[in-house]
Amino acid sequence: MPHKTDPLLLAVLSNRLERIVREMSNTLLRAGRSAVLNTARDFSCSLITSDNELLASAEGLPVHVIGTEFLARAMTQLHPDFAEGDAYLHNDPYLGNTHPADHAILVPVFFEGEHMFTACAKAHQADCGNALPTTYMPGARDIYEEGALIFPCVTVQRDYKDVEDIIRMCRRRIRVPEQWYGDYLATLGAARIAERRLRELCRQYGRAPLRQFIRDWFDYSERRMIDAIRQLPSGQITGHSTHDPYPALPEGVPLQMTATIDSSAGRIDLDLRENPDNYPGGLNESEACATNNVMTGVFNSIDPDVPHNAGSFRRIRVHLREGSIAGIPKFPHSCSMATTNIADRLVVLTQAAFADLGEGFGLAEGALGMGISYAVISGTDARYNHAAYVNQIFLGSTGGPGGPVADGWPTYYLPVAASLMYHDSTEIDEQKYPLHVLEKRLIPDSEGAGRQRGALGSKVVYTCKNDPMTVAYTFEGHVNPAKGVRGGIAGAPSDGWKLGLQGEKIDLPMATTLVIEPGECLVSQTGGGGGYGDPLTREMALVANDVSEGWVSRTRARDVYGVVLTEKQDEPGCFIADSAATVALRKTLSHPLVH
Repeated sequence: MPHKTDPLLLAVLSNRLERIVREMSNTLLRAGRSAVLNTARDFSCSLITSDNELLASAEGLPVHVIGTEFLARAMTQLHPDFAEGDAYLHNDPYLGNTHPADHAILVPVFFEGEHMFTACAKAHQADCGNALPTTYMPGARDIYEEGALIFPCVTVQRDYKDVEDIIRMCRRRIRVPEQWYGDYLATLGAARIAERRLRELCRQYGRAPLRQFIRDWFDYSERRMIDAIRQLPSGQITGHSTHDPYPALPEGVPLQMTATIDSSAGRIDLDLRENPDNYPGGLNESEACATNNVMTGVFNSIDPDVPHNAGSFRRIRVHLREGSIAGIPKFPHSCSMATTNIADRLVVLTQAAFADLGEGFGLAEGALGMGISYAVISGTDARYNHAAYVNQIFLGSTGGPGGPVADGWPTYYLPVAASLMYHDSTEIDEQKYPLHVLEKRLIPDSEGAGRQRGALGSKVVYTCKNDPMTVAYTFEGHVNPAKGVRGGIAGAPSDGWKLGLQGEKIDLPMATTLVIEPGECLVSQTGGGGGYGDPLTREMALVANDVSEGWVSRTRARDVYGVVLTEKQDEPGCFIADSAATVALRKTLSHPLVH
């Protein structure tokens, strides 16, 4: 049925809400104290209705914002007396949060005594009180061994004043407490900025028109999603992937998702119930993550202009099983790694499954896992009187997936982040922490070849400047790299090792916490994204450009893409394709689906 809000006003208000979220994000980016926030932008902001439905999220990370309605629901259920001036700290993965390292601040927004919205700012912490100096504990057998401080939506402000008991707990248990407190103030400030702006909006338009707008905006978003689903063929598809072997998981973790598409009804069901039971380690998905992982895979595979809110979410049903590694975790199983690893696998197997619908659908798999260039570093810094520090660095990037019409993005970071995080500034990291980056580059020939190729992986080499440095890392996609689809080839696998004081190569496990001394180096190689379509059908000019840019070698251009190149005499290092020779060569080539 037609909506009651004027279409022009509908557009104005939807963009106004997005602008408020962007102001929240800018506040957190500028005011955050740790580099994980003010350099890498590992945070997200969103607005939720008083009925606990996601309303606006701007450029929030999918893994953070899809499911924030669960957080708001916990606030309204646990605190029926919540009032103006309250704020709540929530990081409980069994109560709707992603994982314990994501601290969410929730602020109920009132106008004329009525609860109108909830503002949510969620920020990944440099430290959350774990037993080891890292926010990722793949080996933690349960939440007790993990050690994180868990706040099940507790009151952290009453009448705009801090609850000092909570602040003291965090100062006592979280490493580098002043850094944490600065990040807390930045996150709280982002939510309070939203509170101020939303009240201004209410004063300008009034409660009733805004309530009507929300109904109409959700209905419009739902119609857009119905239209997008109707572009898909009806049927059932199943995506499969296998997480690399891990301690106590010598065969890895087989994962699957079955999607049932009803085009005429405009509905998609996503079923994760046929997955292994909870794992006695930190790889388990929280309910929020399992839900947003597969929904992200769907949104990656349909019309990108469909709004991401509760209206469009109405057309997607996610089915989970309690006690599953990719479902609803049973307490006290650890969800420390819930925002990566298994999460990344669920995103990419979903979008790759949609590629099975036919040409033009879905995406290849994007490269997986964080790698040593995403480690949490900690220790003391001799430059500042041996002051303690802790931070998660984001110096490398995994390769993005090839798609039906575009190559993968080199700044992909992680499937769950969808290229929305920032790349660390090397200069800022080296200034703030006793870190020295020796090398940072893309890895030639690491792309998954295809008609649209995946993006290249990255190589990062770093060491510590003075005192020994503790480094906690995990990487994935070494044994099972990102797969191509529709004839595309897999990306290069991830890898990592240490260089000793004499430059000797020392093999490292896929996940550990270690100490490096000055002069020792860590080497991180992240994987490339999978390719989409047969590489022998890639446009010759694109291959020539890839070789000219140094991303693909001339040999690989010939052997994998079947393109014969000629170097320009007046421009050394710049190549053009020999069309006739390329056509002849391509007739003789065929490819196995391996890198």
